[in-house]
Formats: sequence, C-alpha cells, structure tokens
Amino acid sequence: MQRTKWFALAVILLGSWNIATAQQIGKYVPIQAGSDVDHALNEINATADPAQKLALIEKFAEGPGKEGNYPLVANGLFVDYYLSQKNYDKAFEYGDKLFALDPDSFQNAINMVRAAAEKGDVDKLSSYGEKAGGIIQRFKAAPAPEGTAAAAWEEQKARTLEANKDTLVYVQQLVFSGVYQAKEPSKRAALLLKFAQAFPDSPLANQALGVAATAYQQAQNTAKMLEVANGLLAKDANNVGMLLLLSDYYGDKGEQLDKAEGYAKRVISALESAAKPEGLTDEQWAQQKGLQKGLALSSLGQVNIEKKDNVQAVENLKAAAPLVKPDNGSYAQNQYRLGFALLNLKKNAEAKEAFTQAASVNSPYKGLAQEKLKGLAGPAAAKRKPS
Repeated sequence: MQRTKWFALAVILLGSWNIATAQQIGKYVPIQAGSDVDHALNEINATADPAQKLALIEKFAEGPGKEGNYPLVANGLFVDYYLSQKNYDKAFEYGDKLFALDPDSFQNAINMVRAAAEKGDVDKLSSYGEKAGGIIQRFKAAPAPEGTAAAAWEEQKARTLEANKDTLVYVQQLVFSGVYQAKEPSKRAALLLKFAQAFPDSPLANQALGVAATAYQQAQNTAKMLEVANGLLAKDANNVGMLLLLSDYYGDKGEQLDKAEGYAKRVISALESAAKPEGLTDEQWAQQKGLQKGLALSSLGQVNIEKKDNVQAVENLKAAAPLVKPDNGSYAQNQYRLGFALLNLKKNAEAKEAFTQAASVNSPYKGLAQEKLKGLAGPAAAKRKPS
C-alpha cells in the first residue's frame, strides 16, 4: 500500500523513538534475569526469520506469557511483530487486547497511531489519537501513589512528561496531519474537533479548531461553524482567521454589522503588531499579512454596503483589490462587492469593469458576475446587495 506524503516524515521520526522512554507511562512489567520469561524473550529477540519469530512469540504467549502481567508483554510482542510485517489489522487486534489490560499504555497508543497512519485509516488514527491524548491527560491529573510524597510525585511526573515531550509532539503531528486529509468537510471538522479536545495543550489545537470552523462553513453547517469559531475567539481574541470568518459571515448575512465591522478592524490592528510565524520568509509573511488585510478591508466594504455607505464601501473595496488579487476566490468576491457599491452610486461604467474583473477568474462568483454583466447590457441594471 502506498503511503501518503503527510505520513513520510512522521514515520522517520517514529522509527527513532526510544521505546523504553515511552513505556514510562503505563504499567511496568519487570523481567527477572535468568527466568523462563527472560530466556524466551532473548530467544525471540535473537531470531531474524519472521516465521520463526512468530512461532516463538506464540509459544511464549501460550506458556510463560500467560502468567501474571506477562500477557502485556506477549501482546506487545505481537503488536511489534505485525507492525514490522505491515499486517495492520492484526496489529490493531493485539493492540486492542493490550489496551484492555492496560488502558494507559502510551507505547501501545504510539504503535496504534503509527499503524493507523501507515494504513491510511483516518477513523482509527483519530480514535487512537484520542486514546493517546487521554493517557497523557490522565497521567497529568493522577494523584500521588500511596506512600509517595505529593511533591516527589509531581517532580517524577514532570520528568516523565519531559522525557516523552518529543514523542507526544510527533504523535500530535501525525494525527493532525492525517485527519486534516479527510475529504468530506463535515467529517474533517468533527475529527479536528476531537483532536483539539484530545490535545488541548498542543500548539496545533487552535489551528485544528480554526480549520474545523472553516470546514463546517464549507459543509454549510452554520450552527457548528459559529459555535466553533466563537469558542476559539473566546480562547484567542485576536485569532485572525476566526475574526475574518465571522466578519465576512455577518457582513454577507447583513446581521450584527457592528460586530462584523469591529472584527474586521481588529484584524487590521492585530496585523500591525503580529510577529512573523516560524518557518515563513519575510516575503511570505508580507504576502500573508497583505492578503489578510485585504480580506478585512473587503469585509469592511461589505458592511459599508449593508449600512448604505457606498462611498466608504468603494474606498475599502478598491484598497482591498490588489491585496486579495493573488487569491482568485477572494478577488472575485471583492470585485463583485465593488460592482454593487458602484451600481448603488450610479457609476455603471465602473461597475461593469468591476463585474468584468470578478468574472475573469474561476470562482463561485464567475457566473454571478456574468449575470450582472448581462443586466448591465440591458436597459437598466438591477440594484441589490451582493448575495
């Protein structure tokens, strides 16, 4: 099976993880040196032939691996074996058995996330990602074991979490990248919401919520879009993406216009002091800020139209045009709005030019603009707000 591109880097990183470190979260099964279990494990590890290795694992599982906590070890061996053979369904089978014995095995969560990612199973990737996030959240909240001082326990937890920090980041990246690829917008949104809930402290959590809100908008699920977008703004009041999304939405609907105007103006203000994100060149950052400012100006122009201030609308929409031009959809939307503002000012020639520009690029506004141009070619042009 061909692996998707988003998975390639994560596999390399996962392959370099220290398994012993990850097993610090979950049950620890000590192996006595020289015991039957120790001899059996040494024999399994020394065997390179896959068929022979599987036979030895099965022998162990039916023998010493049946006693005490050793089924944890046996199931872990099966998981590792089937992962190495890329038999993902069998890896899931034994991973689920291991979770039944130890729901807090972080190493098992890592292996299951990896298996789901390699197979390209987005549903399982999300489900096992939730398990990984839950394990970490429970570990953080766990009280000190009996006989352990609270301060010493908190220090031990901090060391364990620090040791697993990079591993957790890679799991988060792997799950986020995978669920982001879900093709159906509603499903993508739901999976991203689950990601944000599973990893609330992740730097990717707010990004996941932002993408989820946009996906709900694409799915025309307005209620969920507003719920997620407003929830994210409650956490991050200057989240540019959500400010733009809501400003544009309210402006187009002709609702809560003062809020829409305030959000758009907040974007422009926030961009003035925004720090360049890591990984962007100065040129890329300038382009991104320019587009975002243009989108804010376009939203302001739409609000101006709704408030019957067409002179101000034309000023804002003309200022937005060169900034949003690199994005066809945003440019067409802006010029379509500009055409209406100009029509309202009885500047039909300029309006025709704006609609021509809106129709010149492929976007949802192409057909709408062409219809307006047909109307302008007739005896009179209809005047109504953009829809």
